[in-house]
Amino acid sequence: MAETGLLTINTDGASRGNPGAAAYAYVITRDGQLLVEEAGCLGEMTNNQAEYTALVRALEHALELAPDDRVVFHSDSELMVKQLNGEYRVKNEELRPLYEEAVRLRRQFKQPVAFRHVRREQNKRADELCNEALDGRRTNSRPAPSKASAPAEPPAPAPASLTAAPGLHEEAVACLRAATEAWARGAGSPSAEEVWQQLTALLQKHWLSQLAPPS
Repeated sequence: MAETGLLTINTDGASRGNPGAAAYAYVITRDGQLLVEEAGCLGEMTNNQAEYTALVRALEHALELAPDDRVVFHSDSELMVKQLNGEYRVKNEELRPLYEEAVRLRRQFKQPVAFRHVRREQNKRADELCNEALDGRRTNSRPAPSKASAPAEPPAPAPASLTAAPGLHEEAVACLRAATEAWARGAGSPSAEEVWQQLTALLQKHWLSQLAPPS
């Protein structure tokens, strides 16, 4: 049997705007030796969604590396840590699927997984990686988790008035301008796929606002 060790994982997630352009990052060490630094863009989501997404992706990666090891997670998201430790309930329905996925992955480790809240300065490297991704200086090196087992429903046609939705043009242009500036600096991120995801999120947001009944 392989000797077990201690995996220490620092995660961070952030969004510029809430919701807004978001990114995730995590750092994995084993017995003090660096194994992994990973970060990337996520499209548009809230800060708490980004924090949970970082956690879920780190859990997936850690399971691939050392499912038998003891695992300690460090995060500066007090809300997330207290929810995972059973001190707070998950009241936000947008967070619940991510929380449930984190719990499912946690149970796959052979030993208990600990979640600890730390101050931002104690989570410095994960925070730096997250900002690098948001600035277009870092791109995902791992593909996003596959959802092939659940085929996506075809999108419903967008209302004809969508192209005239207030604010859509300005937000889409700002998204494209930010990507163009990043590419002009020679940065490899965001990728064309990530820009498309951001634009799709914008279209969906404005589409839903068009469909919402008047108050």
